[in-house]
Amino acid sequence: MRSETFEDLVDQALAELPLRLAGYLDNVEVVVEDWPTSRHAESLGLARGETLYGLYEGVPLTERSAHYSLVMPDKITVFRGPILQAHRSVASVREQVRQTVIHELAHHFGIDDDRLIALDAY
Repeated sequence: MRSETFEDLVDQALAELPLRLAGYLDNVEVVVEDWPTSRHAESLGLARGETLYGLYEGVPLTERSAHYSLVMPDKITVFRGPILQAHRSVASVREQVRQTVIHELAHHFGIDDDRLIALDAY
């Protein structure tokens, strides 16, 4: 799948967010990179060979205070390589991209992995 097509899937996932939810996105950028770096894996404590489809880096909305200003945007990265490696059909790639975007946005809203597991949303 071409990079542009994959990026379109990410844009589509963002466009399909309910307007009410999208209205709460604040100071966050969503980007596509081909593969996670070793720094990404180390920052999460991932074991060698673990798959990383996406990554949220920033200050969740629930942790921002009145002093939150003049900061770089939070960053959500969707990793193209691992998703394409694990999913062959366009439909499967589209669904994984959608799930990854929603998962990482949950972190932006302050929902951690433990809570996502408890909600059966992991």
